[in-house]
Amino acid sequence: GIDRQLRISPGEAVRIFTGAPIPVGADAVVMQEDTTRKGDEIVVNVGVDPGEFIRRRGCDLAEGQKILARGERIRLTTIALLASQGFADVTVGSQVKAAIVSTGDEVVMPGKKLDQGQIYDSNSILLQALVQRCGASVTLAEHCPDRRERLIEAIQRGIKSHILVVTGGVSVGEHDLVQATLRSLGARIDVWRVAIKPGKPFLFGEAGGCAVFGLPGNPVSAFVTFLQFVRPAIMKMMGAKDLDLPKTPARLAADVANEGDRTHYVRGRIDNGTFVPIGRQESHALFGLSQSNALLPVAVGELFKAGAIVDVQTWD
Repeated sequence: GIDRQLRISPGEAVRIFTGAPIPVGADAVVMQEDTTRKGDEIVVNVGVDPGEFIRRRGCDLAEGQKILARGERIRLTTIALLASQGFADVTVGSQVKAAIVSTGDEVVMPGKKLDQGQIYDSNSILLQALVQRCGASVTLAEHCPDRRERLIEAIQRGIKSHILVVTGGVSVGEHDLVQATLRSLGARIDVWRVAIKPGKPFLFGEAGGCAVFGLPGNPVSAFVTFLQFVRPAIMKMMGAKDLDLPKTPARLAADVANEGDRTHYVRGRIDNGTFVPIGRQESHALFGLSQSNALLPVAVGELFKAGAIVDVQTWD
């Protein structure tokens, strides 16, 4: 830019830099590459309309216009907008601290050798990424075998955070120890099981001022229950107003029906405005989930015909 105010008369021109104030008397800007200089004269080689390449004061933001409301999330572009208006500091909600505990004797961490009957721990990795995607921080991430004393120790460490997410061990099997262990520690259990598919074995309660979520061990179930229940809680704790996943309308590529007794979250991919259900919908099918970028909630008894416009939830 320039640091002084220039003045010109009709028929005159002066060189300025991009973003500089318009000289008094000027009514248009011409790009240098569209001109030819001949001594002290400039030949304009293109047609020019009054106001061309001039950005009027207030054309982007009007005086008094609100640029950010309380409870809105500050995104990459919002940061630039705030900086452009001279804000060096803003008040934000506190970052939520989350602890994650995966359970199961059959679960081993990636990188280790698998023995007969074992599987790799994908849930804790997935949940860490989801927590961080929400803007929260992971203060603890550990695996716990199906041993009550070990689970007690892990839970006691976890409830030092704002939220504790335990995956696996929340159903009714012989090795599903989470609910009983929480109760033995004085936890209050508010929710036990939810009528959704995938994700029926779900637990929510409170222990020592920490919000405790028990998610299913099947990875897709853990993913869906996190998005539907844990994510909104994190957003609420950070002061956000909009707690829901983003929704977008899409045209169905195939019929989708729910003949079961629970709301079904159908995984699929939305491309160019069309939602295509992806592969197998079982709660263990991680590959299909990895190819998906949207969920379609289908209520009990609901039928959507191919070509119908539906609202899908997105996370990417």
